[in-house]
Amino acid sequence: MPSSSAPVSAALSPRIVGRIAAVVTVGIWTSFILIARASADPARGGSLTPFDIVFCRMVGASLVLLPWGAWLVRRDRALGQGHSSLFGLSPLPLGVTLRVGLFGGLLYALIAYNGFVFAPAGHASVLMPGSLPLWTTLLALLLLGERVTPARALGLGLIVVGDLLVGGASLLRAFDGGSVWKGDLMFMGAAMCWSTYSVLARSYALDAVRATIAVTAFAFLSFVPLYAVLLLTHAVDGHLFTAPLSQLLFQTLYQGLGSVVISGIAFTKMIQHFGPVRSTMITALVPGLSAFGAVLFLGEPLYWNLAAGLALVTLGILFGVRAGVRR
Repeated sequence: MPSSSAPVSAALSPRIVGRIAAVVTVGIWTSFILIARASADPARGGSLTPFDIVFCRMVGASLVLLPWGAWLVRRDRALGQGHSSLFGLSPLPLGVTLRVGLFGGLLYALIAYNGFVFAPAGHASVLMPGSLPLWTTLLALLLLGERVTPARALGLGLIVVGDLLVGGASLLRAFDGGSVWKGDLMFMGAAMCWSTYSVLARSYALDAVRATIAVTAFAFLSFVPLYAVLLLTHAVDGHLFTAPLSQLLFQTLYQGLGSVVISGIAFTKMIQHFGPVRSTMITALVPGLSAFGAVLFLGEPLYWNLAAGLALVTLGILFGVRAGVRR
């Protein structure tokens, strides 16, 4: 599989590869929000907990990426080049693997899936992809020294106002016993984790495949064995051993193969071509598509503050894209 992908990449120009990666990323991110909410929401009768879904995600991705990583490491060693870590499963040095794996793999998945327990998909549509340009710009400013133009600053200001319209309303309802604010904070935290990963990938100039393999290797080794032991000893309340096989297979294939393998490589390819800030701004379609998808497929209401926040976030992202292209 690794060798067959090289001719395809070589036959396509970097511009075409970047655009394909952007389309794939937007499509998977949109469906991810809808499927994650439908799977993790206790009111919809799902039999898997968020930690069960994280387990399926990491197992599914590892079935493809860990053998791939071991193959890359053996090939690099035969050529007398490259680095490796985590028992030869990660084709990146240990320090880099730990950093990108922690933020892009383990923390992102744990925080995001638990957020869907408390907050609807419409909130995730605004606060997760909508917050990426904000966090990424701040991190790129601090770590990469990128300049923030006045036009882009205005776009980020619109995003902040949109986030406040959505997250601020749920925070106010917290005093009445509401719990949506917990999910909103988790969505913001997940966006910050993914932005950290994207900036690290750009800073280290990581290859898309190797970065995704390293993220998966760290997440698998740090979570899967531990969670399996906790389930077997009944230390945690999980349903992996009692859930229908069809649900386990679906989550393993979609969350692992789709959301990690395909989406992870596509997103990193997009970073290589467009850069971390413009890459996250290209995802301007994700908030709108997933929010309206939540209304159509999940029956979620589209309140005025959510619609206004969605409009401001999308406008802010699009404004930032135009400013980035002009610069």
